[in-house]
Amino acid sequence: MSKYDVAIIGSGPGGYVAAIRCAQLGMKTAIIEKYNTLGGTCLHVGCIPSKALLDSSHHYEDAMEHFEEHGIDIPGEVKLNFQKMIERKAGVVDQTTKGIDFLMNKNKIDVFTGMGSFKDATHITIEGDKTETIEATNTIIATGSKPATLPFISIDKERIITSTEALSLSEVPKHMIVIGGGVIGLELGQVYKRLGADVSVVEYMDRIIPTMDGAQSKELMKVMKKQGVKFYVSHKVSAVERNGDEITVTATDKKDKEVTFTGDYCLVSVGRRPYTDGLKAENAGVKVNERGQIDVNDHLQTNVKNIYAIGDVIRGAMLAHKAEEEGVLVAEILAGQKPHIDYNLIPGVVYTWPEVASVGQTEEALKEAKVDYKSGQFPMRALGRSRASGDTDGFVKILSDAKTDEVLGVHMVGARVADLIAEMVVAMEFRASAEDIARISHAHPTYAEAVKEAALAATANRPLHV
Repeated sequence: MSKYDVAIIGSGPGGYVAAIRCAQLGMKTAIIEKYNTLGGTCLHVGCIPSKALLDSSHHYEDAMEHFEEHGIDIPGEVKLNFQKMIERKAGVVDQTTKGIDFLMNKNKIDVFTGMGSFKDATHITIEGDKTETIEATNTIIATGSKPATLPFISIDKERIITSTEALSLSEVPKHMIVIGGGVIGLELGQVYKRLGADVSVVEYMDRIIPTMDGAQSKELMKVMKKQGVKFYVSHKVSAVERNGDEITVTATDKKDKEVTFTGDYCLVSVGRRPYTDGLKAENAGVKVNERGQIDVNDHLQTNVKNIYAIGDVIRGAMLAHKAEEEGVLVAEILAGQKPHIDYNLIPGVVYTWPEVASVGQTEEALKEAKVDYKSGQFPMRALGRSRASGDTDGFVKILSDAKTDEVLGVHMVGARVADLIAEMVVAMEFRASAEDIARISHAHPTYAEAVKEAALAATANRPLHV
């Protein structure tokens, strides 16, 4: 029986990064993955393929709607080759998968393919082409999550689908009804809207992206409405029925009036659930709570001292980069180091266009906590760079402490804000004040100038260009 210092169950961003860091720190490491390829949800049916489709559909929309104003005339018809788009997405995924295989080899990590489950706290059974057992001094559970559904919805994976199927459709829907106005629903809704589908988003809460700052919800909804997406907020879905190729979604609106939507596809994007099916956590004595999550302490240690858990399977935001940070943290704890994660400083991003990005506290959370704060906001349309590219939607908002001026939260909507947010994560990690940001030179013309201007607005209401 092979013996390892650490075994990792699951090879998503959390699992494979944990494996690399454990190997870098000199531990004999094994990683167990039930599918034939490494990378987990993020790589195969999440972050990477959705960005590939978002990018391709963005190019198509530009050719259809915006090239002309840039002085690019296309004689003849612009045609969509949806099949080719899906193939390109698969190529991007394939390339990335090979990248992870390379990293496992480079770091001499043993890869086991098959379903990993606990025999006891130090032994893991792997059921693949053959059944084998390995011994591990420490184990990291990184089994991730699966799309959630509502109890009355039966997902048939053909017309009533999750994000997984939405990434590999054989045709562009005529009318896609999206249940859930969170990140996944909006990103995929926008992909299909650009490609010619009618898209209706039905959301239970009174606003889309309800976990982000209210100003972002408002702005994104305004822009996406302008793009032709229809929104139905404060709508509670009560039934989803399929009749041949037709889907009927029944919901009640905020006046308790029953409304129905009909379309040819329904995307159920009501969040994700932790995935521990088949793990047999009970054999190791590991506690799973009523939400299906594995309970951990501040060191991400379960109730069994040699078993840790990271990523979507534990509490907190279900984000690939959060899982990566946790994977590194556990590896370094096992090596006797004292790493830290500040969960307040893990950025959240929506990859629609315009992009949406946040870090730190929302304005609603600061009000609720009765924190005395200042707010500075700057519109993207006031930037030369935005006007040059035609991306004038959005803003940057900086919230800072009224007494100390420390930056408490930053919320952005606009072109490339997914990348811009990193500046503010760094600033907040070093406890910068709004004035610190305001006094840093930002290159002109860039989208990043909006950050400096918002910081000037938060410091003493003194932006320069508005």
